[in-house]
Amino acid sequence: QVTLEESGGGLVQPGGSLRVSCTASGNVDSTYVRAWYRQAPGKQREFVASISTGNSITYADFAKGRFTISRGDVKNRVDLQMTNLKPDDTAVYSCRHSESRALFWGRGTQVTVSS
Repeated sequence: QVTLEESGGGLVQPGGSLRVSCTASGNVDSTYVRAWYRQAPGKQREFVASISTGNSITYADFAKGRFTISRGDVKNRVDLQMTNLKPDDTAVYSCRHSESRALFWGRGTQVTVSS
């Protein structure tokens, strides 16, 4: 069993930056993919970015050039650095952890971009 905890959400002005983090605890496998998804009010959840233990990284088109996914300086933590944020980035950002035979989701953290 793996437990995910997201942190770092909040309110930021358009054009600002914010970092959200996802920390896994429990029986974390040595090989996994950690991904960020987001869901805005009234919209379907969408993929944002992912990183594997082999450091293979993928971004959604809207995230390229503005968002950076990386491993944190704490074991089992993955960060998503978001820059030049827009009101359309407002959403609940959730972390997903996938291993060979299991999939886990965090509860999410709210990111609001507003002046």
